Amino acid sequence: MKKRFAVWTLGLYAVYVLFMGLYLFWWADFGVPSDYQGSGADPATFMTDRQLELSQEYSRYKQFLSFVGLPLEWMIYLGVLFFGVSKLFSNFSERVSRFSAVKIPVFVLLLSALTWFLTFPIHYINRWLSVKYGISTQSFSGWMRDDLISFWINVGLTAVLMTVLYLLMKRATKRWWLYAWLLFVPYMAFMMYIQPVFIDPLYNDFSPLSDPDLENKILTMAEQADIPAERVYEVNMSEETNAMNAYVNGIGSNLRIVLWDTTLNRLGENEILFIMAHEIGHYVMHHLYFMLAGSIALGLVGLYLVYRLLHLSVRKWGTQWGVTDVSDIASLPALLLIFSLLSFAASPVELAVSRGAEKDADQYALEMTSDYDAAVGSFQQLTVNGLSDVNPPALVKWLNYGHPTMMERISMIEDYQQVDKKTSPDK
Repeated sequence: MKKRFAVWTLGLYAVYVLFMGLYLFWWADFGVPSDYQGSGADPATFMTDRQLELSQEYSRYKQFLSFVGLPLEWMIYLGVLFFGVSKLFSNFSERVSRFSAVKIPVFVLLLSALTWFLTFPIHYINRWLSVKYGISTQSFSGWMRDDLISFWINVGLTAVLMTVLYLLMKRATKRWWLYAWLLFVPYMAFMMYIQPVFIDPLYNDFSPLSDPDLENKILTMAEQADIPAERVYEVNMSEETNAMNAYVNGIGSNLRIVLWDTTLNRLGENEILFIMAHEIGHYVMHHLYFMLAGSIALGLVGLYLVYRLLHLSVRKWGTQWGVTDVSDIASLPALLLIFSLLSFAASPVELAVSRGAEKDADQYALEMTSDYDAAVGSFQQLTVNGLSDVNPPALVKWLNYGHPTMMERISMIEDYQQVDKKTSPDK
């Protein structure tokens, strides 16, 4: 049984990798449709031939690596269950301590360490690609530091969550999913509140914006939108990347407006103001809160499905896995597998909603600034510095893109400008 499982799993994975390779390197068209050639969305109008070549190469390799790595965690969780590793981890954790507050974190640490080790090659190759194509500027030691910080944050949060969840499973066998959701709601709000102040600074240094004149202009825009911000923060991302970004995150008194220093160094003032107007648009249209509400609603449905599927899985394969009950910590890989699969199944819808929100924020920024040249210029520079593909294949867009493609965004701006000129001929 174990041999057949290994053969089938590896065989299906090989077929999947072959299919994705053929799709991305042979079948998919990365070019620009003829209707868009010569427009501001055509990279040939703002990128050199070499930049175009590198952009297409990097996009293909990056997306291929993303798809190749997608099922790896699923395979690890299945392997840990079918080969009895989960039971071994459970027995070891039990020997360390019989108390759940110790036993479950030990199990989480063992499973997380194994998963990190087995997926490390994919993470390293992804980092190597970013360095090779000039996107990442971070040293290996700096990259490892950030990766280990992420590992320990993930272990700590997962250990706490799983300890609470498995205690609920033991005490409320038929309602644990509902009680878990009731605790999930304040947890999500709390994480959004502490993210900007306690978690983000673990990775980078934040400081007040070095250009006081620009900060005043951004804060004036924020005041017009009723954003309760007193400072604009600059983060030293140039130590890690050549890509550019800006964002507004956090809720309540911990809300922060943040600019990457790469954005400050590579964009003109008007382009930066357009980017910030876009981020302000997210706040004005309550996208952060809608995202929180959506996560809470999906959490309720997801936890109920996890409850049903986990009980079904343990009844069918529990004996083979060495799992006595759903409340047995040895079932954790099955729980995480189901969570991951459900998250993947929901991602196309979540990404489509996200793309709609980004489009709305782009339109808000255009209405706020009325600076079409700055809007187009900012997106063109984002494309050049990130070696982004302006028109990715459909499968890549559906499964990986939370923003409209650059071709869609620039084309929307140009269409918006044409309508504005018709309604206001004197412009």
